[in-house]
Amino acid sequence: MGLAAGSVMARYLVYFQYLGTDFNGVAAVRGCQRAVGVQNYLEEAAKRLNSVVPVKFTISSRTDAGVHALCNAAHLDVQRRSGQPPFSPEVLAEALNAHLKHPAIRILQAFRVPSDFHARHAATSRTYLYRLVTGCHRPDQLSVFERNRCWALRAGCLDVDAMREAAQHLLGTHDFSAFQSAGSPATSSVRTLRRASVSPDPGSPFVLAQENRLQFWNLEFESQSFLYRQVRRMTSVLVAVGLGTLMPAQVKVILESRDPLGRHQARVAPAHGLFLKSVLYRSLGGNPASVQREGKETSGWPKNLQLETSKPKTGDLE
Repeated sequence: MGLAAGSVMARYLVYFQYLGTDFNGVAAVRGCQRAVGVQNYLEEAAKRLNSVVPVKFTISSRTDAGVHALCNAAHLDVQRRSGQPPFSPEVLAEALNAHLKHPAIRILQAFRVPSDFHARHAATSRTYLYRLVTGCHRPDQLSVFERNRCWALRAGCLDVDAMREAAQHLLGTHDFSAFQSAGSPATSSVRTLRRASVSPDPGSPFVLAQENRLQFWNLEFESQSFLYRQVRRMTSVLVAVGLGTLMPAQVKVILESRDPLGRHQARVAPAHGLFLKSVLYRSLGGNPASVQREGKETSGWPKNLQLETSKPKTGDLE
């Protein structure tokens, strides 16, 4: 569709977060009255921008039903009427937040980007966080503020050293077919896992002092992109190692089997413990101090962004 005479099409990158409990994933659900995605609410709010062309969000990382995001990203185009200047990023973010109709979604920040920028293809790094808690023998032993925010395990402890040893087998470039769920549109199951860590969480602020039997743990995974449910399947296998059901060396065997239907790797960790933590982009020169760079997060946000020069992977699917 061509631009109306005198009108200007502006492309923006927006960062947003959400609690995924109430949503059928981040992607929009079309033609269904009961299921709804985060994108449905974002695009409903964007209608109030009065763009000449309907606003569509292109999501960087597609998260599954129940999965949360501390920070996801998307690009969108807004075409204002002739004679009206483009919205400033600040005004755009404020307007979207003002018109969002669900309290579990929030726009973090917006930026103007080049017209050929693509939020999914340009991402150089994605990090997922998975939260575990041990020592929770019954569901009612977990704070109501932590329910649907972590995977509660009945076991009192995990062999964290064994989990860390097992995670080393997953690092690097491999065919991760064994950790991919059916339904993935990916044309290749080869991915490069840059980081896989297991660390204690200092403790939830929502847990009372007398509930010190509970121990929280964080698992983090970083890659340019992931296969469908790859993080949740890897988490399930690492938890099995932590519980003593698997030996660390067996994780390498599972990985090399490329069999997604095996006894252990077919299990998927619950969606509600998973958070998309960050999506990073490479800077477009100019202002490196204010850019979130691959491998290094700074206190600023990206102001200038560019497309990856390497061949883009299929978009993230968790």
